[in-house]
Amino acid sequence: MNTSRRSEPTPRLVRYLPGVALCAVVSGVAYGVQSVEEKLTGNAYLEALVLAILIGTMTRTAWRPGPMWSVGIAFAAKTLLETAVMLLGASLSGAALAAAGLPLLLGIAGIVLVSLLVSYGISRLLGLSHTMSVLVASGNSICGNSAIAAVATAIGASGEDVASSIAFTAILGVIVVLTLPLSVPLLGLTQTEYGTLAGLTVYAVPQVLAATLPVGALSAQVGTLVKLVRVLMLGPVVFAASLSARAKRGGNKPLPFFRLVPWFVIGFAVLTAARSAGAIPDPLMPIIRQLTVILTVLSMAALGLGVDLAVLRQVGARATAAVLASICALALLSYGLIELLHI
Repeated sequence: MNTSRRSEPTPRLVRYLPGVALCAVVSGVAYGVQSVEEKLTGNAYLEALVLAILIGTMTRTAWRPGPMWSVGIAFAAKTLLETAVMLLGASLSGAALAAAGLPLLLGIAGIVLVSLLVSYGISRLLGLSHTMSVLVASGNSICGNSAIAAVATAIGASGEDVASSIAFTAILGVIVVLTLPLSVPLLGLTQTEYGTLAGLTVYAVPQVLAATLPVGALSAQVGTLVKLVRVLMLGPVVFAASLSARAKRGGNKPLPFFRLVPWFVIGFAVLTAARSAGAIPDPLMPIIRQLTVILTVLSMAALGLGVDLAVLRQVGARATAAVLASICALALLSYGLIELLHI
């Protein structure tokens, strides 16, 4: 009896392997497609993260994974995703806050909060569900895919909602990267102004670099700084989303702090503090960043493997319209902040 109980955890771990291995295969194909795309066009317009969702969804359409696969897929979609979000904290530091200055810090926080409300309102007006609206607002206002993934785990969003939000946000993100540089001649922006605008509106840090480097090195430096400060809002927003989701479920009994706050949010804050204190050596940072990307792509493959295309078709036009209107509103708010602060 005792021996069988001691050996029970091993089969449980083994049951994860088929599903995680399937996610790894889908991720490998996504990286392969991204590599071909880079060789043919010089850029990865659709990154492996998005491709993993699309390939996973196509696989799910052609073949529905059975119980042997589902345990590992669920593990990748939740636990690996939460781990990736936690590791994002290591990329941030207090130095970014100090370099930005108090007026810009307050301005960025204000833009994020107002954008959350505006994007949520637009999404609801267009008929999206509460959960989908929260995901679209979070992705638009903070950092695209990473924010959607982090908030989704806090509010218990379905795989379909997450995949839909990321798919439409990612496509629009590529369009923004390609068209935003046109604002420099149209609005007469300086490199500092344009870097600030890009940092406030573009979704992901690599996309900020893609949008700003063609304009100038100063734009890239400013844009990256503003973007990293904007990402710092992820922790508080996920915490607030977790509290709101619990309230909607009717949880009135006080909970201990470590049960109230998602573990990956605590880890995010700890790693940010460690990075600020110099406890994470610089040589480790490329490894941590690469691990974060790999875990995220694996989890996106898992989400794609759980997507029902019928659900995507139902929300497609409305989600696209919501994301488009939200990014336009964010761009207007960001330009207003630049004018207000005379950046």
